[in-house]
Amino acid sequence: MKFPTIKSKKDSLYITLFFLFSIACIAGLRYEQRLEMQKGIAEKIIRFHVIANSDTKADQNLKLAVRDAVGIKMSGLLKDAADRSRSEAVIRKNMEDMKQTAEKVIAERGYDYDVDICLTDTDFPVKTYGAYTFPAGNYEALEIVIGAGKGHNWWCVMYPNMCFSDTMYEVIDEDARSSLKRVLSEDEYQQVLASGDYQVKFKSFEILKGLYDEK
Repeated sequence: MKFPTIKSKKDSLYITLFFLFSIACIAGLRYEQRLEMQKGIAEKIIRFHVIANSDTKADQNLKLAVRDAVGIKMSGLLKDAADRSRSEAVIRKNMEDMKQTAEKVIAERGYDYDVDICLTDTDFPVKTYGAYTFPAGNYEALEIVIGAGKGHNWWCVMYPNMCFSDTMYEVIDEDARSSLKRVLSEDEYQQVLASGDYQVKFKSFEILKGLYDEK
């Protein structure tokens, strides 16, 4: 398609405004689509969130120890959970036990931090697990806060289980892949399988550049 040659600064301004408006409309549409996609994904998964007391090395190591202890127990309990609703019921039923597990780990390491545990809606940034990238947004999560909860946090996907495939925690095995594909729609699955780069490159920018490059 050949675009008309820009004849004046006024024409140039009108064309620029037209393309900027078009780009804004496209960006808004893509944003709404991604937002709806994120909401759809969030309705089908449960995440796991552990927040350290502080960012000292000792507190961060303690966070990981709590993660391991609670994670291993929950992995076993959720093994036969058939869907998100059942997984949520299992988590709620065992929450007090998980709190006691965390408290035991903390006490064994010589600390007396309080532990708050709940199943709650939490805002998460974009996060990649192996080949899968989950969009930023609000998700339900089993959340454990250690002490003051002012340290860096750790998170994963508890249902379907993408947390505890091995000791590296973010190596996704075939069972996890199959579970995720079963839980999500095909579009949602392809979304999380895509790159974590959510920046959109619009052809309009190239067209606009071409107009100004014309002599």
